[in-house]
Amino acid sequence: MAMIQEQTLAVRSERVTMSSNDLAKFKTDKVCVFYGVKQALKDVRLDIFQNQVTALIGPSGCGKSTYLRCLNRMNDTITDCRVEGSFLLDGDDIYSKDMDPVHLRARVGMVFQKPNPFPKSIFENVSYGPRIHGLARDKHELETIVQTSLEKAGLWKEVNDRLHQPGTGLSGGQQQRLCIARAIAVQPEVILMDEPCSALDPIATARIEELIDELRQNYTIVIVTHSMQQAARVSQRTGFFHLGNLVETGATEQIFTNPVDQRTQDYITGRFG
Repeated sequence: MAMIQEQTLAVRSERVTMSSNDLAKFKTDKVCVFYGVKQALKDVRLDIFQNQVTALIGPSGCGKSTYLRCLNRMNDTITDCRVEGSFLLDGDDIYSKDMDPVHLRARVGMVFQKPNPFPKSIFENVSYGPRIHGLARDKHELETIVQTSLEKAGLWKEVNDRLHQPGTGLSGGQQQRLCIARAIAVQPEVILMDEPCSALDPIATARIEELIDELRQNYTIVIVTHSMQQAARVSQRTGFFHLGNLVETGATEQIFTNPVDQRTQDYITGRFG
């Protein structure tokens, strides 16, 4: 763990400065989630700050992915799941009856643990969202959106000569970047990432981490990760979950070098988890 604190955090501290003027993109409070009679989250309060990467860490089954899915109402698809609490996106209640979940998921995109490109061409993977949301008036605009999205995902130079070939034919790391391009294409404000590198090799993981750092200039990002090294490398804020509770949250450097709660210290130093 000394390597995390001395190397990755030293690099981060040089390029990140936390400010009292940070704007909360998401404000969540008193969040409780139940799967049937089992309570998965207990009174979680967490703000997600604009144009920053917030990492959610903690042992398996602690509630971090459950919390992530609450932010774009993915838990709505689970019949026995009940979500309570306040979720405000730029002041809008995302669980209001007036909030269209489809529109919400355009504002809050998601990248999953395993790359899941559609069984379609690279072009159709990226153009699908803009087409169904009516974001392009003609073929030229659609082509521009596809190119721009692939460029932002760092994939354009690798695939521009094979846009009509299947997305499933790409490598694992390229597929994950294609999924990121697909999420970007509908002009989201927030990107949720649920362990986006867990199925990737170290080289592909490094490329995704570089991409995350680039994307936060224009997007707010929340990432669930089991890798504390990754959390230290890519995030500006970190929240530690344990047994359904948000134990502690704060600037990543503070969480990893001077945590307030003993449970956070024990997890970071490998005493459990």
